[in-house]
Amino acid sequence: MAQTKRINLALQGGGAHGAFTWGALDRLLDDERIEIAAISGTSAGALNGAATKCGLVTGDRDKAKAGLEALWTKVGAITDEAFGPWLNAFSPMAISRAIEYSLPFALSDTTSRTISPYLYRGTTSNPLRRIVEGFDFDNVCSDAGPQFHICATNVRSGKIRVFTREEITTDAILASACLPTLFEAVEIDGEAYWDGGYTGNPALFPLFHKDLPRDILVVNINPLHRAEVPRSARDIQNRINEISFNTSLLRELRAIAFVQRLLHAGTMSGDAMKDVLVHMVADDALMQQLSVATKLVPNPAVLAQLRAAGYRATDTFLDTHFDQIGDESSVDLAAMFDS
Repeated sequence: MAQTKRINLALQGGGAHGAFTWGALDRLLDDERIEIAAISGTSAGALNGAATKCGLVTGDRDKAKAGLEALWTKVGAITDEAFGPWLNAFSPMAISRAIEYSLPFALSDTTSRTISPYLYRGTTSNPLRRIVEGFDFDNVCSDAGPQFHICATNVRSGKIRVFTREEITTDAILASACLPTLFEAVEIDGEAYWDGGYTGNPALFPLFHKDLPRDILVVNINPLHRAEVPRSARDIQNRINEISFNTSLLRELRAIAFVQRLLHAGTMSGDAMKDVLVHMVADDALMQQLSVATKLVPNPAVLAQLRAAGYRATDTFLDTHFDQIGDESSVDLAAMFDS
C-alpha cells in the first residue's frame, strides 16, 4: 500500500475563480495517499476550506466533495456533464471580455468606484450570506479533522486577523470575503474587517505549527507573472488587482526562502525555525485569459472550466511531485526571488 503523506493547504481568494480550487480539492480528496492536516483560506479559499472541513470532520471524503459541489452549485456552477460540450465551445477569454464590456457590468463597475456602499445602506446585502449560513459550524469549528484558519483585514489597524476554531462564524467568513467597494465592513467584536486578501492571501504562518507537517501546498488562483505589460485601462486594473492580492503571499514565501537559506547554510538551528517545504498548483495560462469581471460574476461556463482546470493541474502535480512531498520543495523559491 502506498505511503500516506500529510500536507497543509493554503487556499487563495479570488472570487468566482475559487472554482479552480474546487477542482484541486476534488483531486486531492480522490487520492487516499493524501491526508489534509490543516487548511488556511481567504475569501473564496475560506469557503472552499469550510466545505472541505465539514466533510472531513466525519472522516468521509465523499461528503467533503459533496459539500464543495453544493457550495459551487449555489454560487452558480453547472456540473451536469450534458452541458460540457456546449460550455466548452466558448473560450474563457471570450466570456471574460463579453462580461467586461457588457452594459450592466460597466455600470456596476463605475458605481463601485464612485459611490460608497455606505450611501445605500440597508438596500443591499452580501449574496454570500445565505450560502455561508448553510455551513454546519459545529463541524467547521470542530477540533476533529484538519485544522482550519481563515483571515480578514482589520480596517483600522491594517493588520491581519486570523480566525480559528470557535472564532469562525458566518460573519468571520463574510469578513474574509468583504470587498470594500461593494460591501460595508463586517463588524466583529467591535472591529471592522475587509477582505483578507489584502494582508494574507492566504496566511501561511498558521501552518508553521510544530505539530503540523512541513509541506504546504498553495493553490494559486491569481497569476504571479504576466509576460506582457498591460496597456488598456481594464487590463491595467486587472493587473493591479492581481498584484495586490499576491503581495502578502509573496512576502511570506520570501520569508520562507530566507529561513531556508539560513537553515541550509547552518547559520540557524533547525530547532529555532521550521524548514517549510513549498508546493504550488496553478494554471496561469488559463487565469491570464480571465479578469476581475469573471471573479465578480460567477458565469457557469467559466466555473465549469475552472473546476476542470483545477482538477487537471492537481493531477499533474501529484503525478510529477508526489515523491517530493515530505522530502523537498517542488517550488524553487531561491529562483523565484533571484531577480
